[in-house]
Formats: sequence, structure tokens, C-alpha cells
Amino acid sequence: MIKSGLAACGCAVLGRAAGMSLVTNNNPWKWSKEGFAWTSTPRGAKCLICPNECTLKEGETSQCRNRVNKNGTLYSIAYGDPCAVHIDPIEKKPLLHFMPSTYAYSIATAGCNFSCLNCQNWDISQSSPKNTSNSDLMPATVVSECVTNKCKSIAYTYSEPISFFEYMYDTAVIAHDKGIKNVMISNGYINDAPLRKLAKYIDAANINLKSFSNDIYLKLNGGKLDPVLNTLKALKEENVWLEITNLLVPSWTDDFDMIRRMCDWLVSNGFAGYPLHFLRFFPMYKLTQLPSTPAPTLLKAREIAQKAGCHYVYLGNVAVPDATSTFCPSCKKLIIERKGYLITNNNLNGNQCKWCKTIINGKW
Repeated sequence: MIKSGLAACGCAVLGRAAGMSLVTNNNPWKWSKEGFAWTSTPRGAKCLICPNECTLKEGETSQCRNRVNKNGTLYSIAYGDPCAVHIDPIEKKPLLHFMPSTYAYSIATAGCNFSCLNCQNWDISQSSPKNTSNSDLMPATVVSECVTNKCKSIAYTYSEPISFFEYMYDTAVIAHDKGIKNVMISNGYINDAPLRKLAKYIDAANINLKSFSNDIYLKLNGGKLDPVLNTLKALKEENVWLEITNLLVPSWTDDFDMIRRMCDWLVSNGFAGYPLHFLRFFPMYKLTQLPSTPAPTLLKAREIAQKAGCHYVYLGNVAVPDATSTFCPSCKKLIIERKGYLITNNNLNGNQCKWCKTIINGKW
């Protein structure tokens, strides 16, 4: 059995299944797959998966490091080449209102369509499948291993699954047909058409809403805000269960006025009943000079979100009272008490509050 990597907030501990060959990708074309969405232009092959819309000349590689132009055709070189394979508690993703106390078969390849200065998994997200040690794991085998290891879902996680879209999509289709749930942990930076096609096979997603400022998105992450907001709306329309993460990076995303605007937008756009996770930042990658997020900052962010009307607000990577416990939005009584990834007290009757019968949103 694959061991569970329990690093906080999605940090990967590289591993593989027993008997699965670990290969160095000396031949980057071994598992190449034609791109899911692209078009030919006079300037080269243009990828249509995400808003970066990289246009590649012969031999060039996309910003996510996962797609290349070979002989005028766009290929993914991440297909079947995960560099991280684990079994995780679903609560680690974090997903607290989706199939609690179950396990997710988690996979990732190298690459990301963002370049976040604070990246926690920069050693794989800012690398290429050509430069990592990868497992030989095609989509049907992922599903088979998921079943063998008694996992209820497959999680596309750790790096950025949009960058290995083709691998995720084909795996999700097979898993869906087998009755296995699919979970996407993502920055949400994807174009609408491929997202809508993928959403038919995705059961839950945690979208990392990096900030509520286009300027910060550009300078901290290398992207734009609006496509992520559009992703949230589209996933809700497609009935994908959603949880939203916001990492509070000191001097970047810990502005309380910006947090208030973000929460107001979420509530006014119908996201009040979806969990919102504020996560503590730790010095990482290119922001090692910054301090960790103070606990009072996270507590204030939670207060702002609750006052704005967000029903379920959680704090991650910090030891404060009730950081990950669920309270009824109506009677305010404790519904689910959690310690780490474990549920220690459960007052749900089906999907209802034990005391006042209010429906607690989620996939229980």
C-alpha cells in the first residue's frame, strides 16, 4: 500500500505503490498525448486549456512545462507520468464537507501554469516532467490502484492538475464509470470550455483563490483574478461540490479590506454555503524573508467572513480553538468536531443539524 503523505496543506512526500516501477523520464515522449484543446496558428500551436494560451513554435515548451510543439502538433508530456502518488485523508485536501473520513488516491505530475512566489511544492510545480522521477501509471492503472487500496476518490493535487489536464481528464472518465469520485485541488486558472467538459466527471474541487486583487495575482502568482472567479461560478453551475482556500501571505494577501471584499463577493454570488478555508502561510520558496502568518490575523479573517455571511469558515495550519470544527449556521451549536484529520464528535443526522434540523451543506 502507498503510504499517506501527511505534510500540511498539500505538501507532497514523494512515494509510489509497491511493485510500481519508478523511472527517470529519459525519453520525454514515451507517454506523450496530443493536447486536449489547441489550434494551429501562423505563430505556432496555441494551447487553449488555460488563460495563458501559450503559442509554441516547433520544439518550444509551454509556461506550465507540460506541453510542447512537435511537428506542428501540441502534446502533453506529463501523461501517465506522476511524480507523486499517495493515499491521503480527504480532509487533507482540504475538503471538510465531502465524504468525510474517507481516503483519496492522490496523484500529481510536475508543472504548473502559475509561478507563485510562495509556492509550497515548488520542487515539482516549478519543474518539468522531464526533470522529475516519475512512476509509470496510466489512467486505467490509477483507477485500478485506487480500488485496490480501498480509496473512495482520486485526487488530482499537489502541483497543478490543469497543467496535466489530459491525464486528469482521461483518468476521471474511467473513474467516473467505475463509481469512483474525482477531486480536483486547483488554482482554478482554466478556460471555460475545457472546464465545462471536465466538470462532467469531477465531483468536488478545492479552488485556491489566491487573493481578491488582479494586481496581486499578477505580481505574486503570474496570473489574473477574473478567470478564477469564472471558474468558481462555472463549477457551481455544474453542481461540483466546492470548497475555497485563501492563503494569508503577510504583506501580500492579509489586507482585511481586501478579505472583506472577497467575502462580500462570495456571499453575493451564491457561495455563502460553501466552506472557506483561511490558511496560515509559512516562509517558502522565494518568500523566505517573510514571517509566518500570525494566528490573530487568521482569527480576524474568520470573523470578517462570518460577518459577511459565510456559513462555514475554517482555519488551516494553525492551532487555535475550533479551527476546523463545523458549527450549525442557524443554532450555532457544534456539529462536527475535528482534531487534525479525525472527527471526534459528530452531531449530524444525515445532512441535518441534530438539534434544529438545519441542512448542513456538503456531500456526507
